[in-house]
Amino acid sequence: MKYRLIALDVDGTLLNDEHELSERTIETIQEVHDQGCHIVLCTGRAPASTLPILQQLGLEGTMITHNGAATVHADERGQTLVNEFAFTISEIEPMLDYVRREGIHFDVCTSFNMYIERISEYEKQMYQKFLINPKLVTNVSELGLPIVKFTLFSQHELDRVQKEWEEQKLYGHMRMIRSGDLFIDVMSAKANKGNALKALAATLEIDPSEIMAIGNYYNDLEMMAFAGLGIAVENSPEGVKEAADAVTSSNNDEGVREAILKYCL
Repeated sequence: MKYRLIALDVDGTLLNDEHELSERTIETIQEVHDQGCHIVLCTGRAPASTLPILQQLGLEGTMITHNGAATVHADERGQTLVNEFAFTISEIEPMLDYVRREGIHFDVCTSFNMYIERISEYEKQMYQKFLINPKLVTNVSELGLPIVKFTLFSQHELDRVQKEWEEQKLYGHMRMIRSGDLFIDVMSAKANKGNALKALAATLEIDPSEIMAIGNYYNDLEMMAFAGLGIAVENSPEGVKEAADAVTSSNNDEGVREAILKYCL
């Protein structure tokens, strides 16, 4: 088999718009896994909300989570942190001041937990959809924990926020990415799916030419570029499809299954 590792984005790529996995996709992934291919979920999700997807696939193994900021191995013994790109709360205080002042919802994540200062019914539904159970605290600035991701969530404000933060360089030496239409993530400058995949591939002694990566959004570009074959699903923005080596069907039309059948089986 030409590809020894398949890196899969989850939301908008592996899952359909109802956040579901098709049975045929599960069967195809299990088939290629049984032939010796490593399946690695590479997602903006936390480990706790990624693990149920891995289990639904009937697999164990390594997950690249928080958009590359935390790599976690999961097996019957539990979850073990393999690598993280962390930062301190003090490094994002100017941004925390901004979102508090503007009333924009945010959360901060350690590798294994998420913390919020407030929540409405709309945000509660969003977290439930992504299988997330955040911890409510009075002030995240008092956590004193290594943070791997700071996320903004809004239906209408993020284009303005992104523009203002880029003009003001409010994120400083950090990395700001748009991980979805409704999300902005701020992480360590070293944290991205490509760097995490590169580190994992080195551990497994797998050459980039032996890796296929499938994604749907701008936070997938680094892993698609690192892989020997980077594939975008049809529902990706045009910029993502243009950067890809190939395009497969949409997440609602089993695009991941189609790509595995075409290039691996």
